[in-house]
Amino acid sequence: MLPNIETIPQRHMASGDVLSFQVYKFIGAHPGKKVYIQSNLHGAEIVGNAVIHQLIEFLLSINNTDLTGQIWLVPVCNSMSTNQRSHFFSSGRYCISEAKDWNRIFWDYEKFTNNLREFAQSQIHLNPEVVRKNYLNAIEQKFTGLLEKINSSSSVPYTEKFRYKLQSLSIDADFLIDLHSHTTQGLNYVYYFRDREESAKSFLLPLGILLDEYDGNAFDEAFIKPWLALEKSFKELGREIRFDVEAWTLELGTGMQMNPDSVEKGVRGIKNYLVQKGVLQTSDLPVKGALLQSASHEMSFSRRSQAKKYHAPTGGMIQSKVDLGSSVKAGDRVYQILQFNKEGKLPTVIDVFAEQDGLIYDSSTNHAVNEGEFVLGLISVTSDQ
Repeated sequence: MLPNIETIPQRHMASGDVLSFQVYKFIGAHPGKKVYIQSNLHGAEIVGNAVIHQLIEFLLSINNTDLTGQIWLVPVCNSMSTNQRSHFFSSGRYCISEAKDWNRIFWDYEKFTNNLREFAQSQIHLNPEVVRKNYLNAIEQKFTGLLEKINSSSSVPYTEKFRYKLQSLSIDADFLIDLHSHTTQGLNYVYYFRDREESAKSFLLPLGILLDEYDGNAFDEAFIKPWLALEKSFKELGREIRFDVEAWTLELGTGMQMNPDSVEKGVRGIKNYLVQKGVLQTSDLPVKGALLQSASHEMSFSRRSQAKKYHAPTGGMIQSKVDLGSSVKAGDRVYQILQFNKEGKLPTVIDVFAEQDGLIYDSSTNHAVNEGEFVLGLISVTSDQ
């Protein structure tokens, strides 16, 4: 099965060069859901590109009758961040000219509508599929209106043009998957939203973190937040609706690395998710072995509000830090700081202890820290089987 390949100009540079990104569109023989998958929104987070490459190779090997609906794949979605360097190191987390995180710039429909309850009331007796179509039309109309300012003489900052291009590709998707990894060192896990726990298991990852705190500016948040808000409005009116619309961020290991384990887990999880959602028909496909694993998959769950970042209380050198993936108890030592001074005194070793039970899910790469810099992340988890 061959994709339709579209190259989209991203930014015209002062040098005359034009940065672009490419979209691979695999269209199935039968209509169905649209899946949008992108990677490398942050410059150091490259592992998702390998995941998308392997997904492309897999889709090339199947027939269009094995795919119901369509899958759009966008590797290296942010040329600006991917090419950003400081010495040997790739960071690319921020648009430095605007001092904005590349994943905190996106347009959220809910912030620009004041009649959501009225809309829900007008749709209260309609079929959910009809409601979805009507609501998506309202979102798209408001979103398309942004072009007037973008195309005006005064135009808009680059981040607003950039977000428009990515969101115009994904706004009508049913399922959105944004592939990230840690800028530092991290575990493999999935961020998910309210009432989507069972679907989260389909990714076959060891940890799921509920985004119980969000403002709608991240890519996955901006996509699903209006739908969550509409579900809430219906519930307040006495009707329970859960739209088959889902958004996910897969955090796959460590930045600046193509870690094979993270790549394998990302590919396996996405294939299994697509099977579970009925996008891939798998009677004879290589992913058949992954089928039905979701229901029995052992997974730990947590909430983003239960995560705590530990920052260096003083400057110095980190030593004896607990390993990534370790479980700790409140009161356990999680690292030491070897503190030097310019006061004619001997160096001091400072112990830092866990404030809660939890799992070390994020850890700094640099063991030399200034006061207030990030050292590790700890999150409380509960098991689910």
